[in-house]
Amino acid sequence: MALKDTVQTMRKLLSDLTRDLEKGFLGNKAASQRVRVNSINFEKACKMFRKESVASERKTGKPLKSSAKKVISKKQSAKVIKKRK
Repeated sequence: MALKDTVQTMRKLLSDLTRDLEKGFLGNKAASQRVRVNSINFEKACKMFRKESVASERKTGKPLKSSAKKVISKKQSAKVIKKRK
């Protein structure tokens, strides 16, 4: 499995987990069972991601770049700038 495929799998599993967690809180026993099963599958996907990302870093010699931008407030960015100086 390629790294991009693993990330897509993780996103799908996480969205399924979130949806079923909400249903489980409302008393849906089947959704609670799906959460337990999907949490095991999510753990396996996370381990696969870890292996693939390490292999990718070794192959290229550079750490992976994050496609998601970190959102920070103006106050937090001011703290980061002060620390750099």
